[in-house]
Amino acid sequence: MTHFERRALLGAGLALAMPALARAQTVPRNARIVIGFPAGGSSDIVARIYAERLRGIFAPNLIVEGRVGAAGRIAVEFVRDAEKDGTTYLQTPASMLTLQPHIFPRDVRYDALTDLIPVSTVCTFPFAFCIPMTHPARNLAEFATWARAQPNEIPFASPAAGASPHFMGLMLAQALGIRMTHVPYRGSVPAVQDLIAGRLNAFMGVLGDVSPQNGVGLRMLAISSATRNPRFPDVPTFQELGHPALTKDEWFGALLPAGTPAPVVQGLFAAITQVGTTPEMRAALERLDFSPGVSASPAAFATRIRTEREEWGPIVRASGFTPE
Repeated sequence: MTHFERRALLGAGLALAMPALARAQTVPRNARIVIGFPAGGSSDIVARIYAERLRGIFAPNLIVEGRVGAAGRIAVEFVRDAEKDGTTYLQTPASMLTLQPHIFPRDVRYDALTDLIPVSTVCTFPFAFCIPMTHPARNLAEFATWARAQPNEIPFASPAAGASPHFMGLMLAQALGIRMTHVPYRGSVPAVQDLIAGRLNAFMGVLGDVSPQNGVGLRMLAISSATRNPRFPDVPTFQELGHPALTKDEWFGALLPAGTPAPVVQGLFAAITQVGTTPEMRAALERLDFSPGVSASPAAFATRIRTEREEWGPIVRASGFTPE
């Protein structure tokens, strides 16, 4: 059994250990949570934790279904076109809805606020910049010095082209004055495996996807949270290293197809709130380096998407980045 399979089983086991919560089911048929990234990564793990806890509360049973490709956009488009009865909802990172419309304006064929109904965030998380344990650098300054001495651009990986880690890697390269070339992967699992094997020089990704291997197969050089993580007190933040623009947390959010009846939307929000605010869910998420975070209301979540989408626009334009 791989490390990532063990993490998925741990997440599911923690969810199963939580006491049952009783409420009337909103959807009388089985439902599915659609994600845009492969099994074993953070999207899959969080979705499975919620699927287990929403069983018998939102729907009789929920399964997690991956629709992988196009940096998560295939999953968004699939849910956009799904039946409007609550049997299919999307769990996605923020960047598919807030960042990618600026990076891939011709490829993003949906609008999060008109083609989908924002329901709630389900958790938040920071990012980490990592290198293999075999790399000669011991901190971010040494990595920058090493990178400047290389004759060619340094390849760095992220879980997907157009996701926040991709763009944050470009921002970091600009801040450090080094040249890095992005290598997109289909999810974190294969990228982390190649990083540990020494086939990559660097990786920017979700903290929870790399933290179990910190100090073993890889070395975290910095994290994007505003303060140091208490589980990793020796890992500095980008902010304290002089790069405040890289202080960013992201979220996973739940969305339904536009046109879904209001009682179903409210039912999913109530169910996520019920299970997502328990001490047991907090413990399950924090053990996997995620933070609980349920929106105040569907309207509040919609406002957050709109605000963050507007914030990314000037950043993308100022970078001069254009997709190939």
